[in-house]
Amino acid sequence: MLTVAQAWEAIAQWATPLPELRVPLDEALGLVLAEPGIADLDSPPFDKSLMDGYAVRQADVATAGVTLTVLEEVLAGQVPRRPLGPGQATRIMTGAMLPEGADLVVPVEQTRTLNADRSQVEIATGGLPAGKNILRRAESTPRGTTVIPAGRLIRAVEVGCLAELGKSSVRVIRSPRVGVLATGDELVAVSERPGPGQIRNSNEPMLVAQLRQAGSQAFSLGVARDNVADLRRLVQRGLEYDVLVLSGGVSAGQVDLVPTVLAECGVQPVFHKIQLRPGQPLWFGVLERNRPATERLSPPGTGSTRERCLVFGLPGNPVSSLVCCELFVKTALRGLAGLGATPPAPTWAKLTAPHTNGGSRPTWHPAVLAFTPTGPEVATVPWVGSADLSATARANAMIGFEQPGQHYPAGTWVPVLAW
Repeated sequence: MLTVAQAWEAIAQWATPLPELRVPLDEALGLVLAEPGIADLDSPPFDKSLMDGYAVRQADVATAGVTLTVLEEVLAGQVPRRPLGPGQATRIMTGAMLPEGADLVVPVEQTRTLNADRSQVEIATGGLPAGKNILRRAESTPRGTTVIPAGRLIRAVEVGCLAELGKSSVRVIRSPRVGVLATGDELVAVSERPGPGQIRNSNEPMLVAQLRQAGSQAFSLGVARDNVADLRRLVQRGLEYDVLVLSGGVSAGQVDLVPTVLAECGVQPVFHKIQLRPGQPLWFGVLERNRPATERLSPPGTGSTRERCLVFGLPGNPVSSLVCCELFVKTALRGLAGLGATPPAPTWAKLTAPHTNGGSRPTWHPAVLAFTPTGPEVATVPWVGSADLSATARANAMIGFEQPGQHYPAGTWVPVLAW
């Protein structure tokens, strides 16, 4: 039985980036850039004013109270028509091109217009240094500079920068497509009232929401009943995706058919069961679509172009499904999306009340995380086990209690994952 760390390592070997594609810039948000964003122009492309005010020669305003003749007014987007000579100024707006001869912009608040036609201005402040309130050409970014490296997650600020670089479309790593399949005869639709022995299908919509929240394209495949034919039919549909996530049918019960059906469909197991509560029965395997039947399954090398489907069999209890999706499926999604299949990074917080981790396995326990003036704090919520989904609605995170049977006093720093 693998540790959690060993399971992460095994998944990372298979969760390599998906193929690239070119998309319009307005569709790139949340994807990973597959090409560097390189400046095709100097930024700014000209010397520009950072203030509304007057462009002047520093030599003319060494002392306060100097009067200058105003030649013209230049707005953003306009080109100055006249260079500055001694004793002259240009009224200028923020972002406008600096006139030839100017080496300083005096803010309008430090000036006073002397006549009705605004042809004379008094400079109230003296001694401002040359270059004040000016951004010189290429001072921000010279042409040819890599502004955004390949491999960067595209956020709103990257969209803005790419637009400034003239990138109306960009090459990205495409987002993973994930099929989600619930299993079990006991499941009824969310809209139905369960009969004796039945429960509503909560896992499937929860998992779809988790996966979409992680940036993937997640699709519901419905419910597979506890018979081989129905399960095989829906599994075969799910194997057309980049990732197939099943919920239920991976433990040791009489109708836990998922591993057997996956094997019949050509999925090779990588591991089954891990040292974790909740989530011990987790199953992970890989379908190599172009692999000859006689070839031994092995992790892909760098640049491998084989098509594959990563398959996760999650335990059917809802909190087990939720925890395994957060810890393992999302790790794989990061790798497929080009972000690296790294384990989730916890926040460390202080326990506000003591807790004893019962049982024989590391536990991720539902909790409430709060950021206070003295630092992050966390408290467990009452929870009766992996079937208790309502406890997670009272939580916004989960605490990793890594040592089985250990008592954690109040004030102990513990790893926390927000959800």
